[in-house]
Amino acid sequence: MGLHRQSLHACSPEIRLKTYDIEVQRLKSIKHDKGQLALSIDALVMARPARDESDAPTCLLLPVEHARTLLILLKQQIAELDKTQPRSRRSGRC
Repeated sequence: MGLHRQSLHACSPEIRLKTYDIEVQRLKSIKHDKGQLALSIDALVMARPARDESDAPTCLLLPVEHARTLLILLKQQIAELDKTQPRSRRSGRC
């Protein structure tokens, strides 16, 4: 799951990625580990119909209430990460 879209295309340009509509039903938790944030959610995942477009994106549908909650949780997690790093390595700061 850690592969990026570019790395998949670099290995084999013929690979067609499946695309989905992902509707977040409930945010459960968020945590950080080894430079990544992990979100636990309940979600409805539906396959998107195949189109002629080669790069049809997967779509994440997020109600405004969940988006606001996610923003607050992300800010909290990033603040916790910043506390563990020296000032010169903190994200978004010069």
